[in-house]
Amino acid sequence: MMKRLQKLGRSLMLPVAVLPAAGILMGIGYWIDPMGWGANSPIAAILIKSGSAIIDNLAIIFAVGIAYGLSDDKDGAASLSGLVAFLLVTTILAPASVAMITKTPVEQVSPAFAKINNAFIGILSGVVAAVMYNKFSKTKLPAALSFFSGKRCAPIMTSVAMLGVSAVLLFVWPVIFEGLVAFGTGISKLGPLGAGLFGFFNRLLIPTGLHHALNSVFWFDTIGINDIGRFWGTAVDAAPGIKGVTGMYQAGFFPVMMFGLVGGGLAMYHTAKPENKETVGSLMLAAGFAAFFTGITEPLEFSFMFAAPALYFVHAVLTGISLFIAASFQWIAGFTFSAGFVDFILSSRLPLANKPFMLLVLGVIYFVVYYVIFRFMIVKFNLKTPGREDHIDVTYESTSSDKFVNQAEIILQAIGGKENVLSTDYCTTRLRLELEDPSIVDEALVKSTGAAGVVKPGGKSVQVIVGTEVQFVADEFKKLVK
Repeated sequence: MMKRLQKLGRSLMLPVAVLPAAGILMGIGYWIDPMGWGANSPIAAILIKSGSAIIDNLAIIFAVGIAYGLSDDKDGAASLSGLVAFLLVTTILAPASVAMITKTPVEQVSPAFAKINNAFIGILSGVVAAVMYNKFSKTKLPAALSFFSGKRCAPIMTSVAMLGVSAVLLFVWPVIFEGLVAFGTGISKLGPLGAGLFGFFNRLLIPTGLHHALNSVFWFDTIGINDIGRFWGTAVDAAPGIKGVTGMYQAGFFPVMMFGLVGGGLAMYHTAKPENKETVGSLMLAAGFAAFFTGITEPLEFSFMFAAPALYFVHAVLTGISLFIAASFQWIAGFTFSAGFVDFILSSRLPLANKPFMLLVLGVIYFVVYYVIFRFMIVKFNLKTPGREDHIDVTYESTSSDKFVNQAEIILQAIGGKENVLSTDYCTTRLRLELEDPSIVDEALVKSTGAAGVVKPGGKSVQVIVGTEVQFVADEFKKLVK
């Protein structure tokens, strides 16, 4: 189960990756016309509407992207299957269709069906489509039906499967929706405390990939909170955003991602063994810049997540406190991708932004807090953060001067050679492998390449935390394996 959830989390990164484009377009548009939201400037209107084309259709982007990401051979026919799945279920379960199916006046149809076009349904459609594609994309039909064989069969079988899924959702979706509403409403009624709890659990779930499910409840229009959509002014329902409130499930991440984790990284550098400081310094510099500028924190977080779990728990607590403080004082900024410098600048002039530069003040404080706490805990409890491990003896050197070839060769050697590799993939920061025998992985040798660490989720899965340049390492790795 954990393996499947991890794979889903990886596949979500493809559709989520389009969000920065929406943020840049809308952010510039709002910067040009912060009061009229495009009404006072044709250029601003074009930019804002261009960005909202992505945000408003995020559910269908999820369906297409996840179907592609979960398919065995990453083929476009899988994406088509995802599109078919999503269109079918959202059409059948639209309020007007449900009214006809159940012989009920449309005004008496459960309000859950008015929210059927949401991220959860998009994810579900993508998963079903990928399963059907993987199962039927190589099906051979009799000669008379041979035109529909192979990959052409996948969208057809997906539509059949989604008929069954739609029938189940006709009865189950209102119950699921009411449960999600109760959960979200319960948290949202807690105000700033609820925002803090969300931030705490968001970080705790990062190792499992389940944080995406939690995020969809608060950030997207799954149960009506839609914190991102309302903050950016793209929510399609009638409920407007509220200044000082909308964005509270986003704002508190900025001090942590832009400043706090950077301070923690500096503490890890300062506490590393002298002979390892150069290597640790380069790792923390790159990871810290990624966290500050883009909000991508995995390279930093995974560098200590499993090496020092107590430190990571403290990080989750501090994240919750940051969201609580920001929400309490109504310091609001938002993001479309992650809480980095780019999204902060682009969102700071949005109509619903409120005292956003106070988040920078909190960020400076958080830099100091993270540094002091991390340094104290690392030294006091002798935590094995990067550069504090036992001596690393590198027993293999790459034959290439190319950085990425070098990393790929050493990693391949460290995991037992290509004979031990069953499959290879990657996500935003991780090289994801399936190995015949994960127990023979030389973690010390892997880390000698500059990787932040090695994760073993279970079974035959092994993940190498490479960083934001993982695609180039993965490309060279695949060449070596072939």
